[in-house]
Amino acid sequence: MDALSRAEPRRARGRLGAQSAGARAPAVPWARFSAWLECVCVVTFDLELGQALELVYPSDFRLTDKEKSSICYLSFPDSHSGCLGDTQFSFRIRQCGGQRSPWPADDRHYDSGAPVSLQREAAHYLGYVYFRQVKDSSVKRGYFQKSLVLVSRLPFVRLFQALLSLIAPEYFDKLAPCLEAVCSEIDQWPAPVPGRTLNLPVVGVVLQVHIPSRADKPESTSLKQRGHENLLPAPLVLSSVHELDLFRCFQPVLAHVQTLWELMLLGEPLLVLAPSPAVSSEMVLALTRCLQPLKFCCDYRPYFTIHDSEFKEFATRTQAPPNVVLGVTNPFLIKTLQHWPHILRIGEPKMSGRGCSAGGLPKQVKLKKPSRLKTLDTKPGLYTTYTAHLHRDKALLTRLLRGLRRGRPADTLTTLLRGHLLELTQSFVIPLEHYMAGLMPLQKSVAPWKTPPQIRPFHQDDFLRSLECTGPQLTCVLKGDWLGLYRRFFKSPHFDGWYRQRRREMAHKLEALHLEAICEADIETWMKDKSEVEVVDLVLKLREKLVRAQSHQLPVKEETLQRARLHIETAIGSLPKDLQAVLCPP
Repeated sequence: MDALSRAEPRRARGRLGAQSAGARAPAVPWARFSAWLECVCVVTFDLELGQALELVYPSDFRLTDKEKSSICYLSFPDSHSGCLGDTQFSFRIRQCGGQRSPWPADDRHYDSGAPVSLQREAAHYLGYVYFRQVKDSSVKRGYFQKSLVLVSRLPFVRLFQALLSLIAPEYFDKLAPCLEAVCSEIDQWPAPVPGRTLNLPVVGVVLQVHIPSRADKPESTSLKQRGHENLLPAPLVLSSVHELDLFRCFQPVLAHVQTLWELMLLGEPLLVLAPSPAVSSEMVLALTRCLQPLKFCCDYRPYFTIHDSEFKEFATRTQAPPNVVLGVTNPFLIKTLQHWPHILRIGEPKMSGRGCSAGGLPKQVKLKKPSRLKTLDTKPGLYTTYTAHLHRDKALLTRLLRGLRRGRPADTLTTLLRGHLLELTQSFVIPLEHYMAGLMPLQKSVAPWKTPPQIRPFHQDDFLRSLECTGPQLTCVLKGDWLGLYRRFFKSPHFDGWYRQRRREMAHKLEALHLEAICEADIETWMKDKSEVEVVDLVLKLREKLVRAQSHQLPVKEETLQRARLHIETAIGSLPKDLQAVLCPP
């Protein structure tokens, strides 16, 4: 692609497209910018080459040719969508060539405090797109077609959509100078620290956001306008940086939301065929978010096209479809991917009966057998042979319908739906957490001068037997085959991801308890009958634990770290001068 080569990164940190003679003032150029975004891309339509990458900023951000090609194809709706005017959607692509640079300490600090479902992407880029297609007689094809794309590792869809709404229209009018100013403003933003409420100025507007934290309660994640009395202009408050309007996203599938929740929980492959990239990406993101606070451990692509380099991998029939939720708009993909076990076809947004405003639920897609799937003229529906393990919660639909009839705000209905899904997920996860906590050695068994005891293994049969006393029936009114659901869950990527995460956290906690036990012990008494080799070994181990603790890997208090440093000084002071010189070189 010649057009892509025009955007080959150059070592420039100054103006757009201009060479910069020296480094920027900060020690790490664009450090604050890169805390939020990887880069900003502009994709245009070239009459000879098709989609072409016109601009990458900062201009020395390195994208591989494959990444550039994916961004180009995924930044434009395909020809079947017919999107006129302005459209926003998102995509997700695999990073090529592995991690190319070490993550800054601020990134690791964010991940240690953020909910696991909102941690930075380690091996993928998220693309947030603002696409404009309008008639323009000055252009050969008769249409102005251009996309502004924010590339990030943060899943802050609401924040980046709001940011694009502010900067994209202005960029399409003023082009490069505007984009340079915006990127410079973002480079002044504070880092996204979990638990903080931040004011983010851009193009004359202040966005006020709350960065979610693991310590947040589910009902307290939304942000009300506050702390802006002295800000002029008054800030634009975003209630959330990431939460979608679940009620609007799930309108056509409310009757099957529990079945879809089960499919997501089990990591089943699901193809979502939607009328536009906007509907496709919102539905896929809503599906991946309905498991919160559980981390979604499978692959997902909010918008995907046949031009993607991974298309053959997803379309092969020589092996089972991968664990991925795939959002597409091209109906021809139904033929190519009709061997997938679950296909959700969403039609154009239409209301049945009197419509929502008059108190009626949107027209619901029907459950259909895959054998009724037609290649091109596929009617809306959830095509699957899957039978849900849990009984449908009819009361939820009744409450939603009652809320519509009474004219309740959409936010209220979304809160109701999100609360239902949160309760469902928590009821499923709490017994797992309870059993896992029982595998942790008791604190009194952690001795300072002995190797810490091991975390006991997870036995699935023992867990299933424990459900009689600690099962989800204690917190959830839904009846059904919970045991069968757990058995299938054990085979899914989500169990593997959850178990690895929890075991890692428990191992860190055990190490922290061991460090605390050492720091509370009398080191001088311990050293009386110890050899120099044993004392040196203690110094090295304490130093290693300090490094891990200071990089936010161990949950220890600062006073424990101070005691550890004093222990190291005491231990080194007891050694001969030549060993002291080795351990503490000048």
